[in-house]
Amino acid sequence: MVTPNITLPLSVAVAADSMKTAKEDTRRKPDPDKELVARAQNGDTVAFDELVVKFTPKLYGLVYHMTSNHEDTNDVLQDVFAKAYRALKRFQGKSTFYTWIYSIATNMTLNFLKKRNRRRAMSLDDVDSAIENDPDYIEATSKSDPVREANIGELQERLNIAMQQLSEDHRAVVTMYDIQGMPHAEIAKIVGASEGTVRSRLFYAHRQLQTYLEDFRK
Repeated sequence: MVTPNITLPLSVAVAADSMKTAKEDTRRKPDPDKELVARAQNGDTVAFDELVVKFTPKLYGLVYHMTSNHEDTNDVLQDVFAKAYRALKRFQGKSTFYTWIYSIATNMTLNFLKKRNRRRAMSLDDVDSAIENDPDYIEATSKSDPVREANIGELQERLNIAMQQLSEDHRAVVTMYDIQGMPHAEIAKIVGASEGTVRSRLFYAHRQLQTYLEDFRK
């Protein structure tokens, strides 16, 4: 399966009342992908391709910010969509499709990172110095906010390296909350933890990132 190239901006961190609204909307609104999912479950491959097209940009951003490696991201995404396709008939709609496929992507990326770390101790030289400068990444997110674009540079490189110092679990919640703007409640569903645990992980990760970035300034 070829991962399509789509242009869609990555979300930035949202304000507290925006997160509250997002959580209310999640409870209130029906799954917008219900019809496509039903068609795909009945063997409509075109409907599944539409789901792939819809979710590729954000899943690409999620996996890329966790792995900081273009080739690894493509490999993981291929596996994510393949697994989702095989498991789709077992999807019962107890959560939104959005939550379901994010859970698959998050868990598969965490497993991939743990295996990668067992194969080799990851050197900072193995980390893309600034993943947002990767041509494929730029093409996939070419409509990014110009303010966000302006921040790409030395600070982005330092932040990217600092992110790699976090554990896989802490990197996951930082990616979803700070980079993709997801509310605590949605992250909790995806990672299978309580909101309190998500908030705790974010607090610890933010403190660690601040320490790493302070060290860079010295």
